[in-house]
Amino acid sequence: MTKTTPLFIRIPIYLLLIAGAVFMVFPFIWMLSTSLKTVGAISQMPPQLIPNPLNWENYATIWSKVDFGRYTWNSFLLVALEMVGALLSCSMVAFGLAMFKFKLRGPIHLVMLATLMIPSQVTMIPTYFIWKEFHALNSYYPLVIPSYLGSAFGIFLMLQYLRSLPKELYESATIDGCSPPGIFFRIYLPLCRPALAALGVFTFMGAWNNTLGPLIYLQDKELYTLPLGLLYLKSENVNQALLMAGAVVTTLPVVIVYLFAQKQFVQGIASTGLKG
Repeated sequence: MTKTTPLFIRIPIYLLLIAGAVFMVFPFIWMLSTSLKTVGAISQMPPQLIPNPLNWENYATIWSKVDFGRYTWNSFLLVALEMVGALLSCSMVAFGLAMFKFKLRGPIHLVMLATLMIPSQVTMIPTYFIWKEFHALNSYYPLVIPSYLGSAFGIFLMLQYLRSLPKELYESATIDGCSPPGIFFRIYLPLCRPALAALGVFTFMGAWNNTLGPLIYLQDKELYTLPLGLLYLKSENVNQALLMAGAVVTTLPVVIVYLFAQKQFVQGIASTGLKG
């Protein structure tokens, strides 16, 4: 749709988009509203969209009594470790596949893409027993180490972007005497910022919202992440206001990261040719 599109066509489309946006945003607004209500105001009819009074004690309660501060720190620690591993490993593997020619490059690329077709539920039980043999249960190792081994989606995303860059950069740097690691870190990695931003957002969202992995491998409450903290909060049969306060704390970082990285994220997706 462009500026030359007739007004009678644009107006219904704009109204439809606005209605869709309100439909998508309203659950988050209601979650925030409920998190600021008192116990009595939750079941009040008609329901209040703007609570009166605002009850900020719900947030203080989950941070002090349910130890959401520790869960938040654990989540940020895990996300940071996984993002470093994913960005570094995926970009390095993609750089090797894009720049170096060797006999097994085609089969390796094909096998890597084939792993995208395998559901994670298929490998869940064998992977659990592997980590059990390494005595790594009830620790962050099963959650962090796989990110340093690369992921098929991340490698594919970085590979598509690297292929769009001119290979003359690599040839020129080689003539100037720069080593492959130097070419990667000094030239290509800075040029891959849009793709790295897109992969970083995907990694952040996957690691931050990961519930099944921590649920399988973590037993001690001191190691819980925010998604497990929400499950624990729900199991304690707390009121809905406290539960929604926990949900706001869990959701807010993802929204903030996406808002700050939105431009680079969209640019990275567009440049790699991926479509949602």
